[in-house]
Amino acid sequence: MKRILLLLIILCATAPAGLCDQSSFHTVKLPLPKGRLVKAVLTFNDDRKAVEVQPAKRDLISVPYGKIERVAYEYTLQVMGGKEHWLKIDYNEPDGHKVLLLEMSGHDYLKILDSLKAHTGIDAEVLGNADRGFK
Repeated sequence: MKRILLLLIILCATAPAGLCDQSSFHTVKLPLPKGRLVKAVLTFNDDRKAVEVQPAKRDLISVPYGKIERVAYEYTLQVMGGKEHWLKIDYNEPDGHKVLLLEMSGHDYLKILDSLKAHTGIDAEVLGNADRGFK
């Protein structure tokens, strides 16, 4: 057990700078214009100071922390009784106002909201009766 702990300490000490400066979540989905959802990876990248979303087979979406105007969390009930957890990020670009919408898994949404606060300093506004969605 001591060897494993020592190995972990050595790995953390020798890890490339910035490795601990990001959190990634592989359980989000990005809605496409025609309503289909695609799997994506959400990363809070402190090296680039940006929220990054890498959809499957699509270009990276990068939102600088400083351009975020508002973040909201909401859940909706599905017909079959399940919940869908949504994260909406409103931000500004030179060509105008943009919105990034992500569906989060029920397993990770609290971790994502915590990471959002830890990395950006922004608390997500809880919309509607979404506070009942928190466990």
